Amino acid sequence: LAILHFTLQKLVSKGFTPFLPPLLVNAEAMTGTGYFPGGEEQAYAIEKDEKFLIGTSEVPVASYHADEILQESELPKLYAGYSYCFRREAGTYGKDTHGLYRIHQFQKVEQVAICKNDMEESGRIHKLLLQNAEEVLQDLKLPYRVVAVCSGDMGQGQYYKNDIETWMPSRNSYGETHSCSTFLDFQSRRLNIRYKDKNGKIHFAHTLNNTCIASPRILIPILEIYQNADGTVTIPEVLRPWMGGKMKINLP
Repeated sequence: LAILHFTLQKLVSKGFTPFLPPLLVNAEAMTGTGYFPGGEEQAYAIEKDEKFLIGTSEVPVASYHADEILQESELPKLYAGYSYCFRREAGTYGKDTHGLYRIHQFQKVEQVAICKNDMEESGRIHKLLLQNAEEVLQDLKLPYRVVAVCSGDMGQGQYYKNDIETWMPSRNSYGETHSCSTFLDFQSRRLNIRYKDKNGKIHFAHTLNNTCIASPRILIPILEIYQNADGTVTIPEVLRPWMGGKMKINLP
């Protein structure tokens, strides 16, 4: 909770609007954001009500402005979606079933941006979202690397994507903890999100998103890197105000 609240407050201080989205969405939201068709096996379905549990708050937050025409002066829209997320992890065939790396329910603070239909603006926002995530890891003093994802590993509709991988001693490697994606107008065309420029012309917006923090996976590097010889865990300095000033966690 300290990590999540620290991250949310950081984004709010940068002008992001905090957003507590619904955890249940309809098929239109899943299709509009590009998770359907193709990702049905990863989603938990509430068949009786024809609803789906979200795998990321990107889905309801990006869909919030569906079928709207915004004003250019309102852009960019910067949201910090704070939610539980649910993923079936179908097709992983037992990979990473132990520990905190791959689980069915987790919490996340997701950055979602809607901006002008302009490549330079999209590039600027992408760097902003990525920088925010990097700053969180820098604040936590965790070693990480930024990966440019190849097109074959990108999801449907993604134009450009970076992953951030954080060092996890128990895996003796870097593990993915964040992803940052630019969609251009792929999602906005499906969701019908448009804006009117200063000349009165209508355009489809560009959308982007980034995992600013996701828990509990981020606990892996924190618990392992900050663990002391006696089994206690030193709390990262920036999190101490969110934990009543405690400096260490005594493990049972």
